[in-house]
Amino acid sequence: MTDFKNILITGASSGIGEGLALMYAQEGRRLYLTGRNSERLQQVAEQCRDKGAEVFPQTLDICDQAAAATFISNADTQHPLDLIVANAGASASTGADVETAEHMRENFSVNIDGVLNTVLPVIEPMKSRGYGQIAVVSSVMGFRGFPNGASYSGSKAAMRVWGEGLRGSLSKYGIGVSVIIPAMVKSRMTDALSFQPRGAMSADRAAEIIGRGLARNKPRIGFSKGMYFIFWLLGGLPSFISDKIFHARA
Repeated sequence: MTDFKNILITGASSGIGEGLALMYAQEGRRLYLTGRNSERLQQVAEQCRDKGAEVFPQTLDICDQAAAATFISNADTQHPLDLIVANAGASASTGADVETAEHMRENFSVNIDGVLNTVLPVIEPMKSRGYGQIAVVSSVMGFRGFPNGASYSGSKAAMRVWGEGLRGSLSKYGIGVSVIIPAMVKSRMTDALSFQPRGAMSADRAAEIIGRGLARNKPRIGFSKGMYFIFWLLGGLPSFISDKIFHARA
């Protein structure tokens, strides 16, 4: 399915989520958008309405399973969802030598439970309809564990592998599953990092790449190509090499 009409995007107040919302916004489309920043989410919603879309914004903590299930199920009942983008995520690093327990738990909660809370409510309805597209946002950092960002890497790796497995399970029901594997994309989350990476892609450009991939039901949508390849290569290195790179001591 390429002509998505009813779309739900989490984490739509910034970055990739905002970029996708604005890209898909046009007359004849309904957008269900969630985010934790109410003011910013409303701004994105208004921009989408200006482009002709019907928009239903909801300030929501995606880790709240009951609230997420209620909003998503109600949206699907009103207008059967063609596309779900599980995009909401927690940040990669605090800059500390060792992550705090609080930060690690937040990463696993948002990046794993948040995705499950987004995707699980729509699987049975999509199966009964025989169509639908699910997008799970992972990261190039999910190709291996990285110092000072172990919980982010671990949570994103889990969602990459889960999404790839889910694709095989749901294909016979006419449901596509794509795993989005971006490198750095500009957002308020990256602005808050202790370091400012060079070469971060704009959210608009990222949305274009993702949109083309979802229209083709690509298994993996990775970008930028150079960074994607480097991180993929790092993930396949033998430990005696990776330990030297990341200064681990046996």
